[in-house]
Amino acid sequence: MGVAARLSRLPWGMADSDPIEISAGVLVPREELVLRASRSSGPGGQHVNTSSTRIELVWDIAASPSLDDDTRARLLQRLASRVDSAGKIRLVAQSERSQLRNRDAVIERFGKMIRAALVEQTKRKATKPTRASKRKRIEAKKRRAAVKKQRQQPAEE
Repeated sequence: MGVAARLSRLPWGMADSDPIEISAGVLVPREELVLRASRSSGPGGQHVNTSSTRIELVWDIAASPSLDDDTRARLLQRLASRVDSAGKIRLVAQSERSQLRNRDAVIERFGKMIRAALVEQTKRKATKPTRASKRKRIEAKKRRAAVKKQRQQPAEE
């Protein structure tokens, strides 16, 4: 079975055309994802030397037709450290011995990462410290000052 044939096989009855559901309004078609198989690095003996189990996922955020402009801008801003200069994001999975499990793992990580980037962050409301917390802070400062005062040598008169 060739690499392309193995990559198109999905577990649990999922079809290749099923989009990846990120959130309620965001679906990423699998056709937009580029999956490449290559040989894994590191130790592993003969299996690593002969099989292409490492999977690299590439998604072009900048050119994705499935995203609206607001979502694209939010993803590019929040994932700026992960996106290259061409607007593409790359993820790699090579921890499993099976190409299929590495593929599932990289798609799962992709979904989690995009979901986390799309979570709307709530604005922080500025609050004032309570009277009791101010009093406790001042008392702690006074106790600390007293400890330091006791450590000093007595003044010579």
